[in-house]
Amino acid sequence: MAKRYWLMKCEPSAYSIDDLARDGETCWEGVRNFQARNFMRDEMRVGDGVLFYASNAEPSGVSGLAKICRTGYPDHYAWEPGHKYFDARSKPDAPTWYMVDLAFVERFAETVPLAALKVTPGLEAMKVVQKGSRLSVQPVTKAEYDIVVRLGRRTGG
Repeated sequence: MAKRYWLMKCEPSAYSIDDLARDGETCWEGVRNFQARNFMRDEMRVGDGVLFYASNAEPSGVSGLAKICRTGYPDHYAWEPGHKYFDARSKPDAPTWYMVDLAFVERFAETVPLAALKVTPGLEAMKVVQKGSRLSVQPVTKAEYDIVVRLGRRTGG
C-alpha cells in the first residue's frame, strides 16, 4: 500500500511538537469525530507522514513533522470513568473510538502559519485552508506535504 500523508491538529497547551520531540512517541487519543476516527482506524499505516499542526496557537500552523508508528487501535481512555475522554457508549468488546501512535520526525525552526499556507501556490485545495475546515485529522496529498515541508525547512519560516 502506498504511503499516505496527514495533517493532525493539536493545541500546544495540550500537546506540542516540543512535547513529541521530548517523548519521541505518543498515542493520539481523544479524537471524538467519526470522520477523523475512521481515518485513524481504517486508513493510517505505519510510516505515513504527518504534518503536526498547532491549532489555537499564535500563529496556528504546521510546527513540524511526525510519522505514524502504530496503526489504529481502540482508545482505551473512552472506557475510563472520570477520564476527560470517557464515553459510556464505547465498550472494550465494541469500541467506538480509536487512536494511533505518532513518532517525532522534525521540528521546524518556525511554524508555517495558516496565513502562509493559504497563499502558497499548490495548497489551494488543501483541506486546512478551506473556510470552515475544523477536522482535527485530515488527509493531505504528497504534493501538499512536500510543499509544506519545503516551507518549514526554509530559514526564516
